[in-house]
Amino acid sequence: MKREASDAAVDQLWRERPRDPFVRGSVAVISLLMITAWWVGSFDWLDLLSERRQANLDRFIVEMRPYPLQGVDWDWGVAWDWARDIMASRGTKAMGMTLGISIVAIGLAGLASVLLSLPSARNFATAEPFVRSTRQAPASLRFAWTFVRQTTRAALVAMRSIPEYLAAFLLLAIFGPTPWTAILALAVHNAGILGRLGAETVENIPSPAPASLRAIGGRRSQLAVWVLLPELLPRLLLYFFYRWETCVRESTVLGLLGIVSLGFWIDDARSRGHTDVLVFFVALGVAIVIVGDIVSSLAREMLRRAG
Repeated sequence: MKREASDAAVDQLWRERPRDPFVRGSVAVISLLMITAWWVGSFDWLDLLSERRQANLDRFIVEMRPYPLQGVDWDWGVAWDWARDIMASRGTKAMGMTLGISIVAIGLAGLASVLLSLPSARNFATAEPFVRSTRQAPASLRFAWTFVRQTTRAALVAMRSIPEYLAAFLLLAIFGPTPWTAILALAVHNAGILGRLGAETVENIPSPAPASLRAIGGRRSQLAVWVLLPELLPRLLLYFFYRWETCVRESTVLGLLGIVSLGFWIDDARSRGHTDVLVFFVALGVAIVIVGDIVSSLAREMLRRAG
């Protein structure tokens, strides 16, 4: 009896729930777009289940086994020797290169974001920071700071609007297939993202403390060092570690452009038809991402507790 009354109460709440026409309209529009995209793209579910696809899958399953174990019973000793030889010849170096690229790239991105966050924040890059009205400031000063702020914000938009892979492709013409191509491509893109997030953090900082310091004659540099950076850095470090996870993944992908990271050897194995080696290097990439995710999560949790 109580269960029926509870169910009736829940049903009553469901019938009386607020109904937002915008939400319903959005769901309808998204559904229509998906149907239209499916129709325009001529996607066919049956193609996934064709005999040809099944034959490709069967062949892939056979070829993904270590080459010495294809067509024979599984032997962990043979598999270990095969994996150890790959790691000794190129696997360890490729993993180190992938990690090194991601760490240097996110370090440069973090430094650039700190430098770009303040001049792009609306409450700092103004004639009178953290003062509600700037009418008393000279027009030339207001114009100068508006120019600085808008220029910096436009630069951040441009930096994060270029995908890492496309930026690396362009940088190949300058640096060739060297680690710096991947490092700079990742650093520029992530600096744009971190700089924007940092600017939003500065804009959301409670204003009484910086406004009080400014009212007693505090300089802009003192505001930045004594008030804003202590507030900005913990939050920016959270974003920093989150974006580092992305750098780990993308540094693997950028190897497809010829940069000697895991992606380079994945592409090499694919071109040679060595499916077993390809799967092994993909597994190494997955392992790096998992470890990076764990380290990043632990670091973010420590920062949250410290804050």
